[in-house]
Amino acid sequence: MSNISSVEISEQAPQSLAEQAYLAIRDLIVTLKLAPGALIDERRLIGSLGIGRTPIREALRRLAQEQLDEVFPRRGMFVTGVDVRDLSRIAEVREALEPEAARLAAERATAAEREELRALYAQIGGGSDLMKLDERVHRAVYRAAHNEFMEVTLSRYYVLALRIWMIALDRAHELEEAVEAHRDLLEAILGGDGEHAATAMRDHVRNFEQAMRRVLVAT
Repeated sequence: MSNISSVEISEQAPQSLAEQAYLAIRDLIVTLKLAPGALIDERRLIGSLGIGRTPIREALRRLAQEQLDEVFPRRGMFVTGVDVRDLSRIAEVREALEPEAARLAAERATAAEREELRALYAQIGGGSDLMKLDERVHRAVYRAAHNEFMEVTLSRYYVLALRIWMIALDRAHELEEAVEAHRDLLEAILGGDGEHAATAMRDHVRNFEQAMRRVLVAT
């Protein structure tokens, strides 16, 4: 198992220890610090994260539901494998749902959520970690849509896609251009233009997936 002592728990205060454990272990899996196929050492997670056995087990059950870990009888629990062929199927789901989330966000975002989106807009092109910025933008849009079922679904598929992207991020020279495309998306949402926001989100999801696929095919 990779070194897991440096994992950072979410900046937002979690509601429970199980949530803390979920976020921390999910980050380890998504960033490949817990590699695909790796045995999950429950005791080591307890020691490294400083969280008890019950919250850790609750988190691992939740991650299993999200297809990030799986149990093999008499062998133990393992991180699920990564199949880059899943990227196109994940993109199909995101292309169908994310434009609707953007459209709803343009209509439903609260004043506080609009301030958050303006702050994210100001970070584009400012030297921020591009992948973290991309994730923050998408999650902010999901929340602003005010549809918890859509938010949960999209968050799950974003994480599955992100795990595949991590394989090639160090070679994805088109990433900056893809993240820059958020300008148009955020302007549309902040301007209350739902149709434009939907189109901008659809284009972004499609173009980003195509850019990552080109990198993955070349590896």
